[in-house]
Amino acid sequence: MSLSDTLTEDLKTAMKAHDKVALNVIRMIKASLTNERVKLGHDLTDDDELTVLSRELKQRKESREEFAAANRQDLVDGLDAEIALVEKYAPKQLSEDEVKQIVTDTVAEVGASSMGDFGKVMGAVMPKLKGRADGAIVNKTVKALLSK
Repeated sequence: MSLSDTLTEDLKTAMKAHDKVALNVIRMIKASLTNERVKLGHDLTDDDELTVLSRELKQRKESREEFAAANRQDLVDGLDAEIALVEKYAPKQLSEDEVKQIVTDTVAEVGASSMGDFGKVMGAVMPKLKGRADGAIVNKTVKALLSK
């Protein structure tokens, strides 16, 4: 079942259950997917859908951090529920150890030895981890390995 079909089915379920949070999140994801399809001018590939889901998840996580810093627990709680729903549709995230292993392998593949090779490593590793790892974690891991 495609992501679009899954979202449509879950939207129906949320409507029947009167789940306003789920309704809002699913509608936002569907709108983002539609906007991306219009922007690209063709049907979305799995990678395109993954990009949209990653963007939605990242926006919510950044907002959550800002609300937490401002001591707005009411908004943080709402975003926690939204993040959980978006994560339901995104692929399972890799652990930091799994990310470190992939980054280590990639550093060896490209022959990187210093921070000057940072861009080369990031360019090679991000397609491997697309949607399965937070870019900030990948960035931190690459910097740690190259600064040794």
